[in-house]
Amino acid sequence: MKRSALAAWLIPAAVVIGSLAGCGGGGEISVPADIRAVMNQPRYAGATWALRVVDAGTGQVLVDTQPNDPLYIGSVRKLFSVGELLDQVGPDHHDDTPVYAQGTVAGGVLTGNLVLVASGDLTMGGRTNPDGSIAISDEDHNEANSLGNAVLTKPDPLAGYKNLAQQVAAAGITQVTGDVIIDDRLFQPFPYRGEFNLRPIFVNDDMIDLTINPTAPGQPASVVWRPMSAALNVDSALTTGAAGSEFSFELAPEFSACIGTPGCTTQVTGVIPTDYKPRFTNTFPLVRTIRMTRPDNYARTVFIEALHAAGVTVTAPAVEENPVQLLPPQGAYPDTAKVAELTGMPYADYAKLILKVSYNLGADTSLLLWGKTQGVDNMTDALAVERGNLARNYGVQSSEYQFFNGSGGGDTKAYTRAVTTFLAQMRKSVNYGTYFDALPILGTDGSLAFVTDYESDPTLAGATGQVRAKTGTNIGAAQSGNGLLLKGQALGGYIRTQSGRQLIYTLVVNNAPVADIDAVAQVFQDEGTISAMLWRDY
Repeated sequence: MKRSALAAWLIPAAVVIGSLAGCGGGGEISVPADIRAVMNQPRYAGATWALRVVDAGTGQVLVDTQPNDPLYIGSVRKLFSVGELLDQVGPDHHDDTPVYAQGTVAGGVLTGNLVLVASGDLTMGGRTNPDGSIAISDEDHNEANSLGNAVLTKPDPLAGYKNLAQQVAAAGITQVTGDVIIDDRLFQPFPYRGEFNLRPIFVNDDMIDLTINPTAPGQPASVVWRPMSAALNVDSALTTGAAGSEFSFELAPEFSACIGTPGCTTQVTGVIPTDYKPRFTNTFPLVRTIRMTRPDNYARTVFIEALHAAGVTVTAPAVEENPVQLLPPQGAYPDTAKVAELTGMPYADYAKLILKVSYNLGADTSLLLWGKTQGVDNMTDALAVERGNLARNYGVQSSEYQFFNGSGGGDTKAYTRAVTTFLAQMRKSVNYGTYFDALPILGTDGSLAFVTDYESDPTLAGATGQVRAKTGTNIGAAQSGNGLLLKGQALGGYIRTQSGRQLIYTLVVNNAPVADIDAVAQVFQDEGTISAMLWRDY
């Protein structure tokens, strides 16, 4: 490492031109003038830009600035965790969720426990469209609170649990005298960003969705939520404000720790002005979410509720702590005891979900599931084993990155060449087509859907649809106390240029002060513009 990351951040963007690495005898190649003009805008004063562009056909490095600086790449890290699992299990692999009867069944009565064994299935049937495809919204609910709104997908988030309950009933069970248990021992719980412990069981991406509409000024706002369950009640004191009033929204508590106890409630307070313009849609409804802090307890409750709806009586309380102490030894389930099974979606669909909308829980789970294929069951060991895998099978050395989980959380950093090297190896993979299709498309879908502002330069318009890249964002508070610090905004992916050339590239800006989320969106636009310039000029 020639200089520390901190020193790199202090280099003004205007002087970062591009010392080359791995390009013949060395020397310098300037970043093209039009790209340099984007990077040198006043809003990037003091920021550091890095750009590495590689000809995919020849391996020639065309541009390589800041080659020896570890830079914040955020969710670009997902390229690795998704690619590795895809290569390990293949695009058609699916994780199925069985249910076992532990006891004896006579006359429809199960004298014993009903056990749902979590497999790490990310959606549990909750994103399956009628045609079998996966439902993905460009404005995904997982970031509704941080970005200000979302557009919900249409499938029933409890579809898989209802399907399993109906299978249990079809197997002839009408009553369960013991308990209902979620066996979530597939991997060790992973602390997720101070919010909750990630487990291999999911309900609606471990989110409760609030759909909010104003009514009349001074009256309660309309608040409905999904999934509706006794596992968590929502008490709304949200009111409708007059036009021009100030918007406010709060959850108390922000993270409910009581899921698994009767009467667990989250209160919603605030004011929704009648003329409020929700982000993305500019029209109501407004969507906010509540984190499902105990998905094991929540899943147990919704499964029992689904069993009741299917005509299966369960004598155990629907709301209580998941009784894992009643489980048999891990894996001790005979096939003859299986009474239901939910078939998971192919991993190709989950790769698309994770990369298109930057689904953090899916990426972390992917690394944990990859770790299981290597004989480890926790994040620390999965990261350790991954280091060897990346060096051995992808040519990415451990000195070239710092990964703390599978999704890009924390101070995730990497050299730009680590990203392009991995992308180059994925291009050689038999799974490349699936991987390529899973990436966000410039101006078309996912986290790049809205990066289309080329009105000032119509020669760039043709880049829409020709750039596929994973985005990554790391935002912190500005040291001044005013606004935000965009610690890192990055892109990593592939470009089919106007001339027909195939490029692999990584584009990163670090240490850019921004006023708010709208200013972050402008950085997205600028990186999209640079990507479009690469499409046009190479």
